Parts: sequence; C-alpha cells; structure tokens
Amino acid sequence: MKWMKALVAAAAVLFAFGSGAPAETPFAAEKAEAAASYDEVIYFPSDRYPYTAAHMNDAIAAGHSDVCTIDRAGADQNREESLAGIPTKSGYDRDEWPMAMCEEGGYGADVEYVPSSDNRGAGSWVGNQLEDYPDGTRVLFVVQ
Repeated sequence: MKWMKALVAAAAVLFAFGSGAPAETPFAAEKAEAAASYDEVIYFPSDRYPYTAAHMNDAIAAGHSDVCTIDRAGADQNREESLAGIPTKSGYDRDEWPMAMCEEGGYGADVEYVPSSDNRGAGSWVGNQLEDYPDGTRVLFVVQ
C-alpha cells in the first residue's frame, strides 16, 4: 500500500508542476509539501456531487492544497475566517476549499456558491469517510 501512496504523491506533484500552470502561485510551496505527505487517500465521487467536485478541482488547480489535515476543533474558527464578507444566497451554500475542518482551511480558502443539496450531500459523504480518522490525519483528496 505504501507504493500506492508514493505513486499518488508523485502524480500529484507532476500534475501540480507539470501542467503548464505557473509554478509561483500563492500556495505552490504548501501544495508541494502536502502532495508529498499524507496518511490516507479519499476518492471523491464527482458523479454524485458534481458542483462540489468542480469547486474542489478549481481550487486545487488554483494552488490550494489537495491534502486536508483533520482539525475538527478548528472548524468553527476556520469557517468564520473563510466566509467573512461573503453573503449567503438562497438555494446555495458557500462551499470552502480547503474545508473548514482542515488545518489548511480558514483565511484565504477558496469559496464558491454551490447548490445546497449537492454541497450538503458532499459534506455528509466526506464526514462519513473521515469519521474514524483522528485529528492530525493528513488525507489526500482525489476527485474522480
């Protein structure tokens, strides 16, 4: 299983730096470090939650980390920081990437309006996937 983690990490680094995107994004160093170090891999189902998956892809392509270090205690503070000044919109949620429950979340997170049903379903799905992992676990998210 370690070889698979190494392969996924190598692919993430190649994608991050070999995609033709500018290497000097505000989050380039964070992304390179995150891609090289994680404990678990979660394969996020874009067919079930297409709007949330598209936002994740957009934020990661813009340089945000694809690794989430679980920090449940910091979620409320991160959510307050990331959503500050972004008004609510009927029928939509303000989706954050990295998520509020991630140490990487909070100020500077990418926020998009996503249909509420898609975002809430995705949040429930992620919560179920991560429920057995303790805080501090570094999880690589791969959107499929």
